[in-house]
Amino acid sequence: MSASSSSAFVPIAAMMFAAGLGIPVFAALNAGLGQQLGGPVAATAVTFAIGFVIATVMLTFTGYPPASAFTFEKPWLWIGAVVMLFYATSVAFSAPRIGLGNAIFFVLLGQIVAAAIIDHFGLLGSIQSAITPKRALGLVVMAIGLYLARKPV
Repeated sequence: MSASSSSAFVPIAAMMFAAGLGIPVFAALNAGLGQQLGGPVAATAVTFAIGFVIATVMLTFTGYPPASAFTFEKPWLWIGAVVMLFYATSVAFSAPRIGLGNAIFFVLLGQIVAAAIIDHFGLLGSIQSAITPKRALGLVVMAIGLYLARKPV
């Protein structure tokens, strides 16, 4: 890690910590909206519509990408929208049924497994970082911690 990247680490880590704090908040709000609107798909549609409007306003200030950037030369890059749609709808459906804590614990477990695999193989353009025995032990300890913190259903 270079000096410039290490100086950027703390603010980036803080931003990602804040994003992590937002995941269960989003889950609780989207689940509640799903109950109010009568279904998780309706809540997700409203959430995405509001997000689209806000992102469009933000683009007004940060600049729109050129039309030439909208290519399908790497079609897998566009799948992120489907993954986010699946997450938002799944959490709106699951949280009222198994509890917010349990829903988020399983999300975290999935994130740990997926992140380790993506990093290990350098998939999807990520920086490759092999799963060493020490890192594997850390992942197992985290998974055990998540299991222990999970509420019984």
